[in-house]
Amino acid sequence: MLRPMAIALVHHPVLDRRGDTVTSALTTLDIHDLARLATTYGLSRYYLVTPVQEQHHLIDRIVSHWRQGFGAEYNQDRCQALNLIETVDSLDDALADWRQLAGAEALPVLTGARHQQGLGYRTARGLASQQPLLLVFGTGHGLAPKHYTHGWPELAPLRAGGYNHLSVRTAAAIILDRLVGEQGRCQPVADSDV
Repeated sequence: MLRPMAIALVHHPVLDRRGDTVTSALTTLDIHDLARLATTYGLSRYYLVTPVQEQHHLIDRIVSHWRQGFGAEYNQDRCQALNLIETVDSLDDALADWRQLAGAEALPVLTGARHQQGLGYRTARGLASQQPLLLVFGTGHGLAPKHYTHGWPELAPLRAGGYNHLSVRTAAAIILDRLVGEQGRCQPVADSDV
């Protein structure tokens, strides 16, 4: 079984189509679909990363609807999935929280279509069997260069031909299936910690 795993969806700092560093907007599809994806593969946490407090309020409003009251009763599966969400201001905050839950050896692994090289999935599965991972996804046109200055490992980009501009939901689904699919699920963090 793989060690505990989490994902972070970064909205700042990311790139826009011109290559400028920006803060991207939240989408409700990303909130719901990635939470369901993370739950399906046995991940322990899903971090939404944005410093914009209005976006924090929007996330809280959406998630609260499905975690309590009518929404929780109406769709218990969605309630379960959205319980994985933690909203943080920065990737550093996500990593600090994840290391507190999963252990100091937890390692961020960056994803993206722009870089040319990176860890193959066999190597990444080997890492995932040895230490907890935080898979980092960027919105907009990918993670800003700042994220690549830490020396964190990068996954090889998905390749299926010349065109390579998948939605983050699609890319995350493919990546998690390649990493976790054959293993079935990741080891959870201790129930008392989540």
